[in-house]
Amino acid sequence: MSFMKLTASALAVAAVSASAAAARDNLQVAGSSTVLPYASIVAEAFGENFEFPTPVVESGGSSAGLKRFCEGVGENTIDIANASRAIREKEIKACAEAGVTDIIQVRIGYDGIVFASQLDGPAFTAFEPADLYNALAPKVVVDGELVDNPYTMWSEFNAELPEAEILAFIPGTKHGTREVFEEKVLAAGCETTGALEAMIASGMSEDDAEDACIAVRTDGKSVDIDGDYTETLASIDSNPNAIGVFGLAFYENNTDKLKVATMSGVVPETATIASGEYPVSRPLYFYIKKAHIGVIPGLKEFAQFFVADEIAGPDGPLSAYGLVSDPELADTQAMIENEETM
Repeated sequence: MSFMKLTASALAVAAVSASAAAARDNLQVAGSSTVLPYASIVAEAFGENFEFPTPVVESGGSSAGLKRFCEGVGENTIDIANASRAIREKEIKACAEAGVTDIIQVRIGYDGIVFASQLDGPAFTAFEPADLYNALAPKVVVDGELVDNPYTMWSEFNAELPEAEILAFIPGTKHGTREVFEEKVLAAGCETTGALEAMIASGMSEDDAEDACIAVRTDGKSVDIDGDYTETLASIDSNPNAIGVFGLAFYENNTDKLKVATMSGVVPETATIASGEYPVSRPLYFYIKKAHIGVIPGLKEFAQFFVADEIAGPDGPLSAYGLVSDPELADTQAMIENEETM
């Protein structure tokens, strides 16, 4: 996607040159498939507006990107990791053990996790977290008892859902989207249906019950997708009755192929995510290796460009692709300017 060239002054970013000496001159970015479309848009615009080469942006998932980020410091390691969740303590520890001790956390905005089906497939217009739990959990509550999941059709536990076989394509465990899906959908549904209480009543510890709440069935009704959203879309194309989990931006770029489900009666869109009305949303991040600032040309400038008002603000191009602007964007801009680490 091309944009009109933006002047450096309009973005309040100082004009710079790519002449700084370094072992490599292009930024290396990897990580979240949710952040990928935003980072790609910014990378292309950055290449058009600055003398630096266009950054190389790869996907692979939040966990995979952070793992690469934490491999160490130097020209053979990436500069930025994109993530659709916050970095974990164990990842910070792994980074430190490899010499990555100064990390700048940048929150770029917010995104919604949406559930979408084939354009000509069934309409899922009555989803609650309890429905996803009943459809995908290994054990559910039936007539007050915790039993192995007997459900094969959506309509068997909610008459407002279609008479279609249960089949869901969900993000694999290396994706940040999976963590949010587990917390805000499966865990919430587990509690709502009474399954969490039943597990504890059966003798499970609270910790074990919480872990069991986010497990998914292994009989083919729930399928992990380890690739990016294009793989999920291909699976939906091949399975007319299936539902898939996507980031809002990806869905909005594929409305000619997908129709979105409501959650708790709310349609996922920028306005409902910004207001907090849509219940399945999360912040998006990227992480900068501070040791690479001043070594890899354009690293700080790219970060500043990414969160400039004209890019990540409510009227910027990222908003048009589904990013909900962060109301604290000015604080993030100041943090990058001052190179404040976690």
